[in-house]
Amino acid sequence: MRRRSSRLAFALLFVVVAARADDSEQTGLGSKPTAEELGAAGYTVFPDGKGLPEGRGTVSEGKAVYQQFCAACHGRNAEGDEAAALVGGRGSLTSERPRKTVESYWPYATTLWDYVRRSMPYESPGSLTNDEIYAVVAHLLNLMGLVGDEDVLDRESLPKIEMPNRDGFVPDDRPDTD
Repeated sequence: MRRRSSRLAFALLFVVVAARADDSEQTGLGSKPTAEELGAAGYTVFPDGKGLPEGRGTVSEGKAVYQQFCAACHGRNAEGDEAAALVGGRGSLTSERPRKTVESYWPYATTLWDYVRRSMPYESPGSLTNDEIYAVVAHLLNLMGLVGDEDVLDRESLPKIEMPNRDGFVPDDRPDTD
């Protein structure tokens, strides 16, 4: 698929930083990563769900997590405020005014789970539990109309969610993109 994996870029950057960590004594910058930090960087979630951890979350649990950790930036209903909108824009990518949101652009629900795990909440990324991540993703997918009010997400059900733009990417057959 035509996309550079941000996970791969992050992992490569982390490896370079880790390899250069011993230089911190010479430069006074950075520190050698712990085994836990290295383990977290190497954790990958694939579109088919491979790599998703144990855990579960409901839409109602996710609404509470979202209000506590996400609404201040993304708006009460994920429509955008200080940060980007997460919902809406479906079908707008080919229009005069495309809206790139999770709903309109992202091809896999597992990518949303992985992104939240690595990057959110903004002020303390990586601080949510697996259950909180499944729950907030369930809430967001519910706002998009992709899961029902009573649905429970876990590592079995999440990869089965069909995102609206799943087929919106073009395969990249160049030999250097393997």
